[in-house]
Amino acid sequence: MLFSKLYLQQALDDIGFVQLTEVQARVIPMVMKGKDLIVEAKTGSGKTHAFLLPIFDRLDEKKPVVQAVICAPTRELATQITNFAKTLATYSPEAIDIRLYTGGGDRNEEIRRLRQNQPQIVIGTPGRLLDLIRQENLLKAYTANVFVIDEADMTLDEGFLTDVDGIASVFSKEVQMLVFSATIPEKLQPFLRKYLDNPEFMKIHPLREHNLAISHFLIKTREQQKENLFAEIITAINPYLAIVFANTKENCQVVYDWLSENKYNAVMITGDVPYRKRKQLIERIRKLDFQYVVATDILSRGIDIEGISHIINYDLPEDPIFYIHRTGRTGRMNNDGIAISLYEFSDYQYLDRLESLGIKCTYKTIKDRNFVDVKERDERTKRQKPLAPIDRKTMAMLKPSKKVKPRYKAKRKEALSKKSGKRPARKG
Repeated sequence: MLFSKLYLQQALDDIGFVQLTEVQARVIPMVMKGKDLIVEAKTGSGKTHAFLLPIFDRLDEKKPVVQAVICAPTRELATQITNFAKTLATYSPEAIDIRLYTGGGDRNEEIRRLRQNQPQIVIGTPGRLLDLIRQENLLKAYTANVFVIDEADMTLDEGFLTDVDGIASVFSKEVQMLVFSATIPEKLQPFLRKYLDNPEFMKIHPLREHNLAISHFLIKTREQQKENLFAEIITAINPYLAIVFANTKENCQVVYDWLSENKYNAVMITGDVPYRKRKQLIERIRKLDFQYVVATDILSRGIDIEGISHIINYDLPEDPIFYIHRTGRTGRMNNDGIAISLYEFSDYQYLDRLESLGIKCTYKTIKDRNFVDVKERDERTKRQKPLAPIDRKTMAMLKPSKKVKPRYKAKRKEALSKKSGKRPARKG
């Protein structure tokens, strides 16, 4: 894709864009034509650059008014988009004023700057954007020629639809609206019909065609305590970076305590962690300061962390759609990944639902630190005596082998090294 601004091509070359993803290849030309779009595409498919690149290509750097507004449901996602945008802006020969507006920012400083001049690209969360646009009447968003709603289904889930509606109402009829979402819920349809003018609907990588680069291993707990089976999983893998998901803060604590007690390099992120600290931890995760991240669904959407080789579902999420969001953290941008999930007999209908969504589940058990196929999920095995919790002495014998096949950690490190240069050495 050739852009009218040469610096964008230079940016793509330096960032390492050898080939556009399918989402980017299909979306960018339509955005550049000015079409309203509804894009249903899975997380990790390259959506952010699909709307940022055309925005930069059409930007008038010498015009000090708001030209694009991008709305995201979380501070983490808004910050991530801002970082991408600022990276592109560094290649521009002209200065580009990009500002981030989210809860937790310095509101007084934001107001002071807006009274002086307007940003050219605005990125923020619904509540703060609405506050500055409507309540304070300082952010002159009505001059924008494009409005992007990222992760639209998540925005609806978070109860921000009224805020987004208030923001959208200030734009002119000529504004181009771009809506990106992993799914398009029925409840979102009235909003889309209200604001989008004869939009083009693109369904790219629908849920039924879930990422084929992910191997989905399902392991039945049977009579084993979940902690014991989790211990077996950990000793059977040697991940480059693994995220362990649990449904509750209490279960996150159980998993994190176990990893810490057994000297694994781990960190825990839940909603109880203050935003500033959460932001710092995410940056450390990106630098590979940890090998295991234990988290609730706060990390299942909208946060791009490169190099995740394994997802472990200590608990299956209540909604199968969130299974897709969780496992979509790995297998991104043409890399492979492994998702390992614990399930119980009561989860059979849930597994039927996953398979109906096109997810190819492989049922496994663990023997001698290896994953072994189970022919059918209903296959009966000899009843085993319930296992007692694993004591420290036993755990010392269960430390992972340095020769773990098929070299998950080494393969991922080699792939990322080729893509983005030498990775920093792991700490701890």
